[in-house]
Amino acid sequence: MKEIRFFYDPELKGVLPKEEAAHAVRVLRQKVGDEIFVMDGHGMFCRAEITTADNHHCMYRIVEHMPQERAWMGNIHLAIAPTKLNDRMEWLAEKATEIGWDELSFLDTRYSERKVIKTDRIGRIVVSAVKQSHKAWMPAVNEMTPFRDFVKEQFDKSMADTDTRYDLFICHCYDEGEDKPFLMDVLEPGGNAVVMIGPEGDFSMDEVRFAEEHGFRAVSLGRSRLRTETAGLVAVHMMQIRNRI
Repeated sequence: MKEIRFFYDPELKGVLPKEEAAHAVRVLRQKVGDEIFVMDGHGMFCRAEITTADNHHCMYRIVEHMPQERAWMGNIHLAIAPTKLNDRMEWLAEKATEIGWDELSFLDTRYSERKVIKTDRIGRIVVSAVKQSHKAWMPAVNEMTPFRDFVKEQFDKSMADTDTRYDLFICHCYDEGEDKPFLMDVLEPGGNAVVMIGPEGDFSMDEVRFAEEHGFRAVSLGRSRLRTETAGLVAVHMMQIRNRI
């Protein structure tokens, strides 16, 4: 059975973007007449036929539009302080995309080990994972944001949107004499959730208090002490399970 090839073209105008065209023609050796599938990242798959394939262009003709149903409800948003090693964030982006999420934000916190991250590279990894896992929607990858700015933005958004409820959560390792609820137990099935994950050194106590003052609820991911990227993946998986249709 011939492998189905997926390519990403947000415009669906019959010409693959430069990187996609290079991958199709130079790497996968696609040629005129070959059948491919093109996705726009907004819920549409198209069955198509290649009409031009050379070193600079790959053009296609759409044969059939195939609108997709969403595989999960709500909006899954992870905000995380990037690790010192880039490959850990790249691993997280790939695996979480395979599981399914909607948005990724990077946080600049007090104890962040990395203050700059190449979101363009993360974006390319997300595109590759979307194609590999046959997802119909492309997750958003946001630039790094100062912690307090992100918290205020999410709080204002949750207050302003009267039609859609946003549940805000912060994961940290401080106990403060109280057991934090397990994230899975407090997620609203089919709801919209934002979960923040701190750096290896955790959020500062001032950051935790600031988040709680702006509508974020402290939660636990379990009793195990997790690395930042592992915690992020666990949080995404929990949100995905809760939001499955």
